[in-house]
Amino acid sequence: MSDEDPVHVETSDGITVVTLDRPKALNAVSPAVAAALGTALETADHDDSVRAIVVTGTGRAFSAGADLKAVAQGLRLDHPDHPEWGFGGFARHPLTTPTIAAVNGLAFGGGLELMLACDLAVADENAQLGLPEVARGLAAGAGGLLRLPQRIPRAVALEIAMTGEPISAARGYELGLVNRVAPAGTALDAARAMAATIAANAPLAVRESRGLMRRAAHTDEHGDAAWDDNTAVMSRVFASDDAREGPRAFAEKRSPEWTGR
Repeated sequence: MSDEDPVHVETSDGITVVTLDRPKALNAVSPAVAAALGTALETADHDDSVRAIVVTGTGRAFSAGADLKAVAQGLRLDHPDHPEWGFGGFARHPLTTPTIAAVNGLAFGGGLELMLACDLAVADENAQLGLPEVARGLAAGAGGLLRLPQRIPRAVALEIAMTGEPISAARGYELGLVNRVAPAGTALDAARAMAATIAANAPLAVRESRGLMRRAAHTDEHGDAAWDDNTAVMSRVFASDDAREGPRAFAEKRSPEWTGR
């Protein structure tokens, strides 16, 4: 792979793996990465056969964040045709397919923000996570300052953002920022296993459950809006073909055959 082709995609068994492949640049997000990553995510999200998306990197980094050489040149780090998708073509990309970050190494700055854009995260035991922007006179503008205090205690999020010092994968797991810590070199394998578990479930039920929980994070759980949303989701799920197939397959002691409808 070259900087002109810095992202590669592999799809099998209902799982798409999107790999950032600029190891010499620690998988920093360049204009080419943003375009390729955003396109890969959009393509996978519109493929009915894809049940989960894994994002990872090559080498010793998940991503070191923004390519500062590109920033210095005034280049944009979003998708050229879809700036609304945000940094890396991902930070504000409205996906419906579950996403898992396989954090194979350091995730700094925009790299951590890409991880935070994912639903779940599996981190290599040697991974380091941080927002070092303040040490360079910058700020984490791709969602890090918005999402981090939603995932972990605010005081800890403030410490990470204001000191710029990284935390370990183990500390991230303790805080609930990371779902699982994998032995060195196996984060992608562990993320694939998690994705396979998700992919084996009813796709409509997974998508609707994911969407409701993400929206609920920003609404009053006792308010009418949240419960109206809950009712609408339950109506769609329980009226689906899959809702009939699941109990039928259980009664017949066989694996369900999901249609996503």
